[in-house]
Amino acid sequence: MLAGLIFAIEDASDRPGTLVATLPFGGMTLLEYQVRLLVGAGAQQVLIAVGRMTPALLAAINRASRRDIALEVVRSAEEAAEKMTPGTRVLVLADGLVTTDPVMDRMGSEGPEALLVTDQADSPAAIERLDMRDCWAGMARISLGQLKKIAEMPDDYDFQSALLRVASQSGADHVPLTGGWLRGGHAVERSAEGLAARNTGVLAALSDRRADWANRWVFTRVARLALPELVARNIPDWGPLAAGGLLGVGALAALAAEWTGTGLVVSLLSAAALSTAASLTTLRGEERRSQQLEWAMLALFGGVTLVAGWVEQARVDAATPMVLAMVAAAAQFLVERVPARPRRWWASPAAHLLMLTPFALAGWVGTGLGLCALYAFGTLAGAIEATREKA
Repeated sequence: MLAGLIFAIEDASDRPGTLVATLPFGGMTLLEYQVRLLVGAGAQQVLIAVGRMTPALLAAINRASRRDIALEVVRSAEEAAEKMTPGTRVLVLADGLVTTDPVMDRMGSEGPEALLVTDQADSPAAIERLDMRDCWAGMARISLGQLKKIAEMPDDYDFQSALLRVASQSGADHVPLTGGWLRGGHAVERSAEGLAARNTGVLAALSDRRADWANRWVFTRVARLALPELVARNIPDWGPLAAGGLLGVGALAALAAEWTGTGLVVSLLSAAALSTAASLTTLRGEERRSQQLEWAMLALFGGVTLVAGWVEQARVDAATPMVLAMVAAAAQFLVERVPARPRRWWASPAAHLLMLTPFALAGWVGTGLGLCALYAFGTLAGAIEATREKA
C-alpha cells in the first residue's frame, strides 16, 4: 500500500503566523494541492505532520478529506508509524513542496527507498545537502521500518530532517531531478509571493496532458491563458463548463439555421471552454469529472457533425453528407472506446472540429465531412492495430 506523509509545520517567510501549507495555490491551499497529487499517485492514506493546529489548517484538512481518502493528523514519527500497516510504502512531501504528476508517478512507483535529489545547490528545489554533490529536492520514498527508526529518536529531534538522515544513511537510491520536472514547476517555496510566481508554470504543465495535436497545439494553449485568470478569481469549474454548454447549444442552433460557417466557429469556442473546464477539474483532482468532460467534447462533435450533415443533405438533395457524418461520429466514438494510448496524429473530437471549420466557411461541408470520416476511420484502424501489438 502507498501512503503519503505531508509536512505542514513551517510558517511562511512573508506571512508570520501563517503556515506555508495553508497558503493559496492552484485555486486551493498548498496542502489540498499536495493531497490531490498523492491521491493521483495512488495513495490510500495521507498523514499530515503538524507542529500546531490553526483554523486555516483545520479548514484545509476538512476540505481535503472530501476526496474519499483516509486523512489523519500526526505530531511525531511514532504516531505516524502506529497509524500505518506493515508493508506500507511512504511517499514523503517536504514542507512547501510544489510539484507535478510526472514527479509523483516516478517517486510513487514500486521500488526501494529513494530520495529525489538535485546537484544544484542554488536550485529552487534544493532543501538540505545530503553529501558533497547532492541536495534533497523535497520528496522521498521510505519504508515503514525507517519511519519506526525515527520514532526511537529523542523527543527534541526535527521530524523532517531526521527522516531525511535516516533515509540517506540507509542507502536510499538518489533519483536526480530532471530539467523537465524543474521547468514543470517543481520547487520548494516558503512564501506567498513565491507560490504565486510558481502558480502559472504549474498550471501550464497540468494543462499540457492531452496527446493529440489539436489539443496540444490549439486548445491547451487557450487553457494555459485562461487557467491562471480563472484560478486567481476562484472561478468554479462549472463556470467554463456552463459557457461551453451555452456555446454548444448556440453552435447547433446556428447550424440548424443553415449558418454553417458561423456554427462551426462557435463550436470551436465551445470546445475551448470545455477543454479549459477539463483542465480546471484535473487541477483540482476531479479526474472522473474531467473524463466526463472529454465525453462532452465527443458529444459536441457528434452533434455538430450530424446537424451539419443533415443541413447539407437537404441543401444538395443527396444522402451522402448525412452518411459521412454518421460514419465520422460512429468511428470516433469507437476510437474513444479502444483501450490504446493515443498517438499525436490520431483524430479527436477537437481535431475534427478544427478540420471541418475551414471547409464549412468555404461552403464545402460535404468535403469536410468526407475527410473527417476518413480521418476517424484511419485512427480507428491505428488504435485497433496498437491494441493488437500490445496484446
